[in-house]
Amino acid sequence: MPLWKFYHPVDAFSDEDKKAIAERITAVYRALPKFYVGVVFQEIPSASFYVGGEPADDFVRIWVDHIARQFSDEALKGRFLAAIGQLLAPYIADRGLRWEMHIDETPFSLWSIQGLRPPMPDTPAEKRWSAENKATPYEVDAAPA
Repeated sequence: MPLWKFYHPVDAFSDEDKKAIAERITAVYRALPKFYVGVVFQEIPSASFYVGGEPADDFVRIWVDHIARQFSDEALKGRFLAAIGQLLAPYIADRGLRWEMHIDETPFSLWSIQGLRPPMPDTPAEKRWSAENKATPYEVDAAPA
């Protein structure tokens, strides 16, 4: 799962913006079942977000949790962050909003969906989950270690 959490000023994004951002983010993870990708938008009132001890009504903070896959290559990490910057620019930077993001990577073995441990990457069970776009039971011998 990647779970993206946007903490943003009230009314920074319209409902259409949110849908477009979520679709763009989901498309980045084309190797994953779509239902693995979650995006949450949390409006923060202007008096409730501070940066450097000062109110920040022009700031978007993005927190991403990666579990389904992790980055192992530093160059890939840089390319990913640059691509995300371009993907989000029309909604954040181009509107004059400041922003920051970070990615946490949780071990795959500490993850479940609907009480099921997800199948290992690129296995027949994961391909079935992708085709069905939902978590369904699968053979125990295909379970992650």
